[in-house]
Amino acid sequence: MKKIISTVLVSVLGITTEMVKADFTFGEPVNLGPTVNSEQWEYSHCVSGDGLELYYIFGESWDPPDWDISVSTRTTVEDDWGSPTNLGPVVNSPDDELAPCISADGLELYFQSNRPGGAGLDDIWVSRRATSHDPWGEPENLGPPVNTETWDYNPCLSSDGLQLYFAYGREPQLAVTKRDTKDSPWGEAVNLGPVVNNWACQDTPWISSDSLLLMFTDFWARSPRPDGFGGTDIWFSRRATKESEWGEPVNLGPVINTLADEDFPMISANGTTLYFNSNRVGSFGMHDLWQAPIIPVVDLNGDGIVDAEDMCIMVDHWGTDNKLYDIGPMPWGDGTVDVQDLIVLAEHLFEDYRLVAQWALDEDAANIAYDSAGENDATLQGGPIWQPYGGKVGGALQFNGVDDYVSTPFILNPNKGSFSVSAWIKGGGPGQVIISQSDLGRDQGNTWLLADASYGRLMTRLMHPPFPPLVSESVITDDQWHHVGLIFDIITLHRYLYVDGIEVAKDSDYVAGVGSDGGLYIGVDKTLDAASFFSGLIDDVRIYNNVLNAEDIAALSQ
Repeated sequence: MKKIISTVLVSVLGITTEMVKADFTFGEPVNLGPTVNSEQWEYSHCVSGDGLELYYIFGESWDPPDWDISVSTRTTVEDDWGSPTNLGPVVNSPDDELAPCISADGLELYFQSNRPGGAGLDDIWVSRRATSHDPWGEPENLGPPVNTETWDYNPCLSSDGLQLYFAYGREPQLAVTKRDTKDSPWGEAVNLGPVVNNWACQDTPWISSDSLLLMFTDFWARSPRPDGFGGTDIWFSRRATKESEWGEPVNLGPVINTLADEDFPMISANGTTLYFNSNRVGSFGMHDLWQAPIIPVVDLNGDGIVDAEDMCIMVDHWGTDNKLYDIGPMPWGDGTVDVQDLIVLAEHLFEDYRLVAQWALDEDAANIAYDSAGENDATLQGGPIWQPYGGKVGGALQFNGVDDYVSTPFILNPNKGSFSVSAWIKGGGPGQVIISQSDLGRDQGNTWLLADASYGRLMTRLMHPPFPPLVSESVITDDQWHHVGLIFDIITLHRYLYVDGIEVAKDSDYVAGVGSDGGLYIGVDKTLDAASFFSGLIDDVRIYNNVLNAEDIAALSQ
């Protein structure tokens, strides 16, 4: 099977390039919101295997401590979490209950407590129920050899229910205990060894459902790692198989870890979502629950497009254990580059990661122009008219040249990186603006695309002043459809103008200038100058976060 797939792809595609990225990354973290989070502490948590139950603790302060376990539910994984419910006096005692972890079948709930009847200062307990609809039963202490006279806490159960990871000791280390069956007693706990426990304190372990990725935190109150980002950081270690040794820990990086505290990581059963706790900016209270998507990197050569070249890269490494191309079935792979990885790649085939915003302008009502590439929905101002059948590509917006324009959120700073912008236009007049950018709180900003005031030729004032505008010889105000585009290359410090897929102007010298931190105006200058309002049709506005090549520009203009 592997040989057949490899032979077919190589013969058809015949391309080889090199990998430039990691095999998975994280999307922007999102706060779980005020229904779950409050002004109090929302802390250690876990999500059930079906993704419909969220167990976590809440309390008002550390001193004196007062922690209970609550649960929030939802009908489907697409729904928001409901209001939390305290698990009640059977599970929650007058003492502390923390670090809940529910088994994959939803019938066992492990947690940490200092309630009476334990072996030490904090012990691991388990409560059971007959079905997911039954109440939780009286908790049982796991007893020796798991619990000792000191601290044993923050349990995490493997998906098969046969391994229990936890932290122990005042200067916490990570350990695992195993059992032969779910009815067997737990065996002697084993320290995870010096590769994982390679610093003074490791805490809050979580094992992925395939048991190939282990997440944990450095314990800031004792000794944060010097190569972290500040406070408590989240780290991960990987292994090729369940029998392999754990690899060197890796920091999750600045998307997840900040100067604040990030801890108690856990991964959804399908490997697509990281849940964690933090007191970062944007939290409602002392600590909140957050989530972030775990994204496989399928653009294997880093050119912004998932295409035949990426498929051939995978084929070139077929059957190996190279982590950079092992992206399925979980984002971190399964130890072998095989058909599972090809399936994941195929799901993303022809996606263009360079496109950061696109307003197709195909709507036919209301005052919102939706961003089909992201979350940068724009707002209609003045009253431009939807033309659902009058665009070059589907619908378009008709501007009256008096007070019509569209405003967008902030998209990018043109002084921070290369970018490309394009649009279809019909009409307009000399001096009228297609796209401009404001600058919040300052009299700056840039006019990206406009028709010059003398002849109606395409031009740009991007990066001006003090540098001169770039003016083409191509008239775009002849009441014909034209595809207009601007590219700024921050490497060469040059601007390029395109009309109908053809380069019509470029800088002969270096150009640089000020940045802008405001949103865009479509159909007017950044100052809303009366003479700059566009009169005509604008369609399919696109912004890319890199330099498009001539072939890309030509394809967009077709």
